[in-house]
Amino acid sequence: MSRDTNTAAAGAVDAEGPLADLADLILNIGRLVRARTPEGPQVVPLTETERQVMRVVDLHPGAAPSEIARRAGLQRTNVSTALRSLEGKGMVARTATMGRRIAVRPTELAATNLRVLRTAWARELAGVLGDDLDTVRQCADLLSRLERRLTADDLTADDHPDGR
Repeated sequence: MSRDTNTAAAGAVDAEGPLADLADLILNIGRLVRARTPEGPQVVPLTETERQVMRVVDLHPGAAPSEIARRAGLQRTNVSTALRSLEGKGMVARTATMGRRIAVRPTELAATNLRVLRTAWARELAGVLGDDLDTVRQCADLLSRLERRLTADDLTADDHPDGR
């Protein structure tokens, strides 16, 4: 499906329909989970932009700042500012590679920080969802596919609504 077709299809969807409901729920659940994120000396506090940058760096270690900006949907200058801050917090390391390319990698502190957060998030959701892990996996698969499509990353026939 071309971008024009996607745009046309988007205009035909119902603002009160299930896709709008899903988007609203995703945004609100993200806010609610974030509000329950632990604080204190065991967690490095990050701004929203820093969180977005760290997600890309964690998923794509060695990415260049321009790739991080593209994948996160952020302006390159905002990524540069966030990387300086993250480097100062000990969360990323930037190294020069062939030519003038810079590779950004998460540090051990970043890995530890992410483990603490993921453990807290899992504990929080386990208290709410119980042990319905099959449904959780299906939901996570759907949201992963949605994330890939929204970042135009890894578009495969399996991800395409009409199988192309």
